[in-house]
Amino acid sequence: METYCDPKDLGAFSEIGKDAPELANKFFDYYAAVFAEGALTEREKALIALAVAHTVQCPYCIDAYTRACMEKGSNLTEMTEAVHVATAIRGGASLVHGVQMRKIAERLSL
Repeated sequence: METYCDPKDLGAFSEIGKDAPELANKFFDYYAAVFAEGALTEREKALIALAVAHTVQCPYCIDAYTRACMEKGSNLTEMTEAVHVATAIRGGASLVHGVQMRKIAERLSL
C-alpha cells in the first residue's frame, strides 16, 4: 500500500541540501549541536524530541526518535510517558483557549 509518507524517505533526508548546501549545512551543524550531550543527556533530548514529534505529528520524526530513544537506552514505558506529557500539554493548550471562547461568548451575550 502506498502512503504519502514513505519510511524510506527518512534515509534520504541528508540529500535535502542538494540545491542549497550552505543552508543545509548550517541546519545540520545546528541540529548536531542541539542534540549533543549538554545539560541534558542525549537520551533526555531524544525523549523530548519524541514527544515534540508527536505534537507536530511528523511521522518521519516519530520514526527517527523512536529509534533514537531505544538506541540511547529508553524503554517503551518511558517513551509512552513522554508521549502522554506531550498529549497533556497539547490538550491543555486547546482547553485554555476555551477561556478566550468564553470571554467572547459572554461579551456577545450582553
